[in-house]
Amino acid sequence: MTTPATPASTRVGLLVRIEAKPEHAEEVGQFLAGALPLAQEESGTTVWFALRLGPTTFGIFDAFGGDEGRQAHLNGRIAAALMAEAPRLLASAPEIVPVDVLAAKLAPAE
Repeated sequence: MTTPATPASTRVGLLVRIEAKPEHAEEVGQFLAGALPLAQEESGTTVWFALRLGPTTFGIFDAFGGDEGRQAHLNGRIAAALMAEAPRLLASAPEIVPVDVLAAKLAPAE
């Protein structure tokens, strides 16, 4: 449900928690930072953040206008690249939680 506090471009999202193997933490951080151009190519991904939550803990938050954009992202190049490297880089499988965005503040388009 879109409300005045939830722009149509950010109705649903994904909250992803990633735990790196300690010896690969910096590489995971570089991988996530380097994924920005891929996120920018995804027309259905309206908001994308790569986060560092701790020494070996990372996260991704992204938002979409609807389930189609979210599913396209899950089937896209970032997820494929991460899953291909997961056994080597990650201590456990990424925790991927679909979310509904209740409210959002976005800067006006320039």
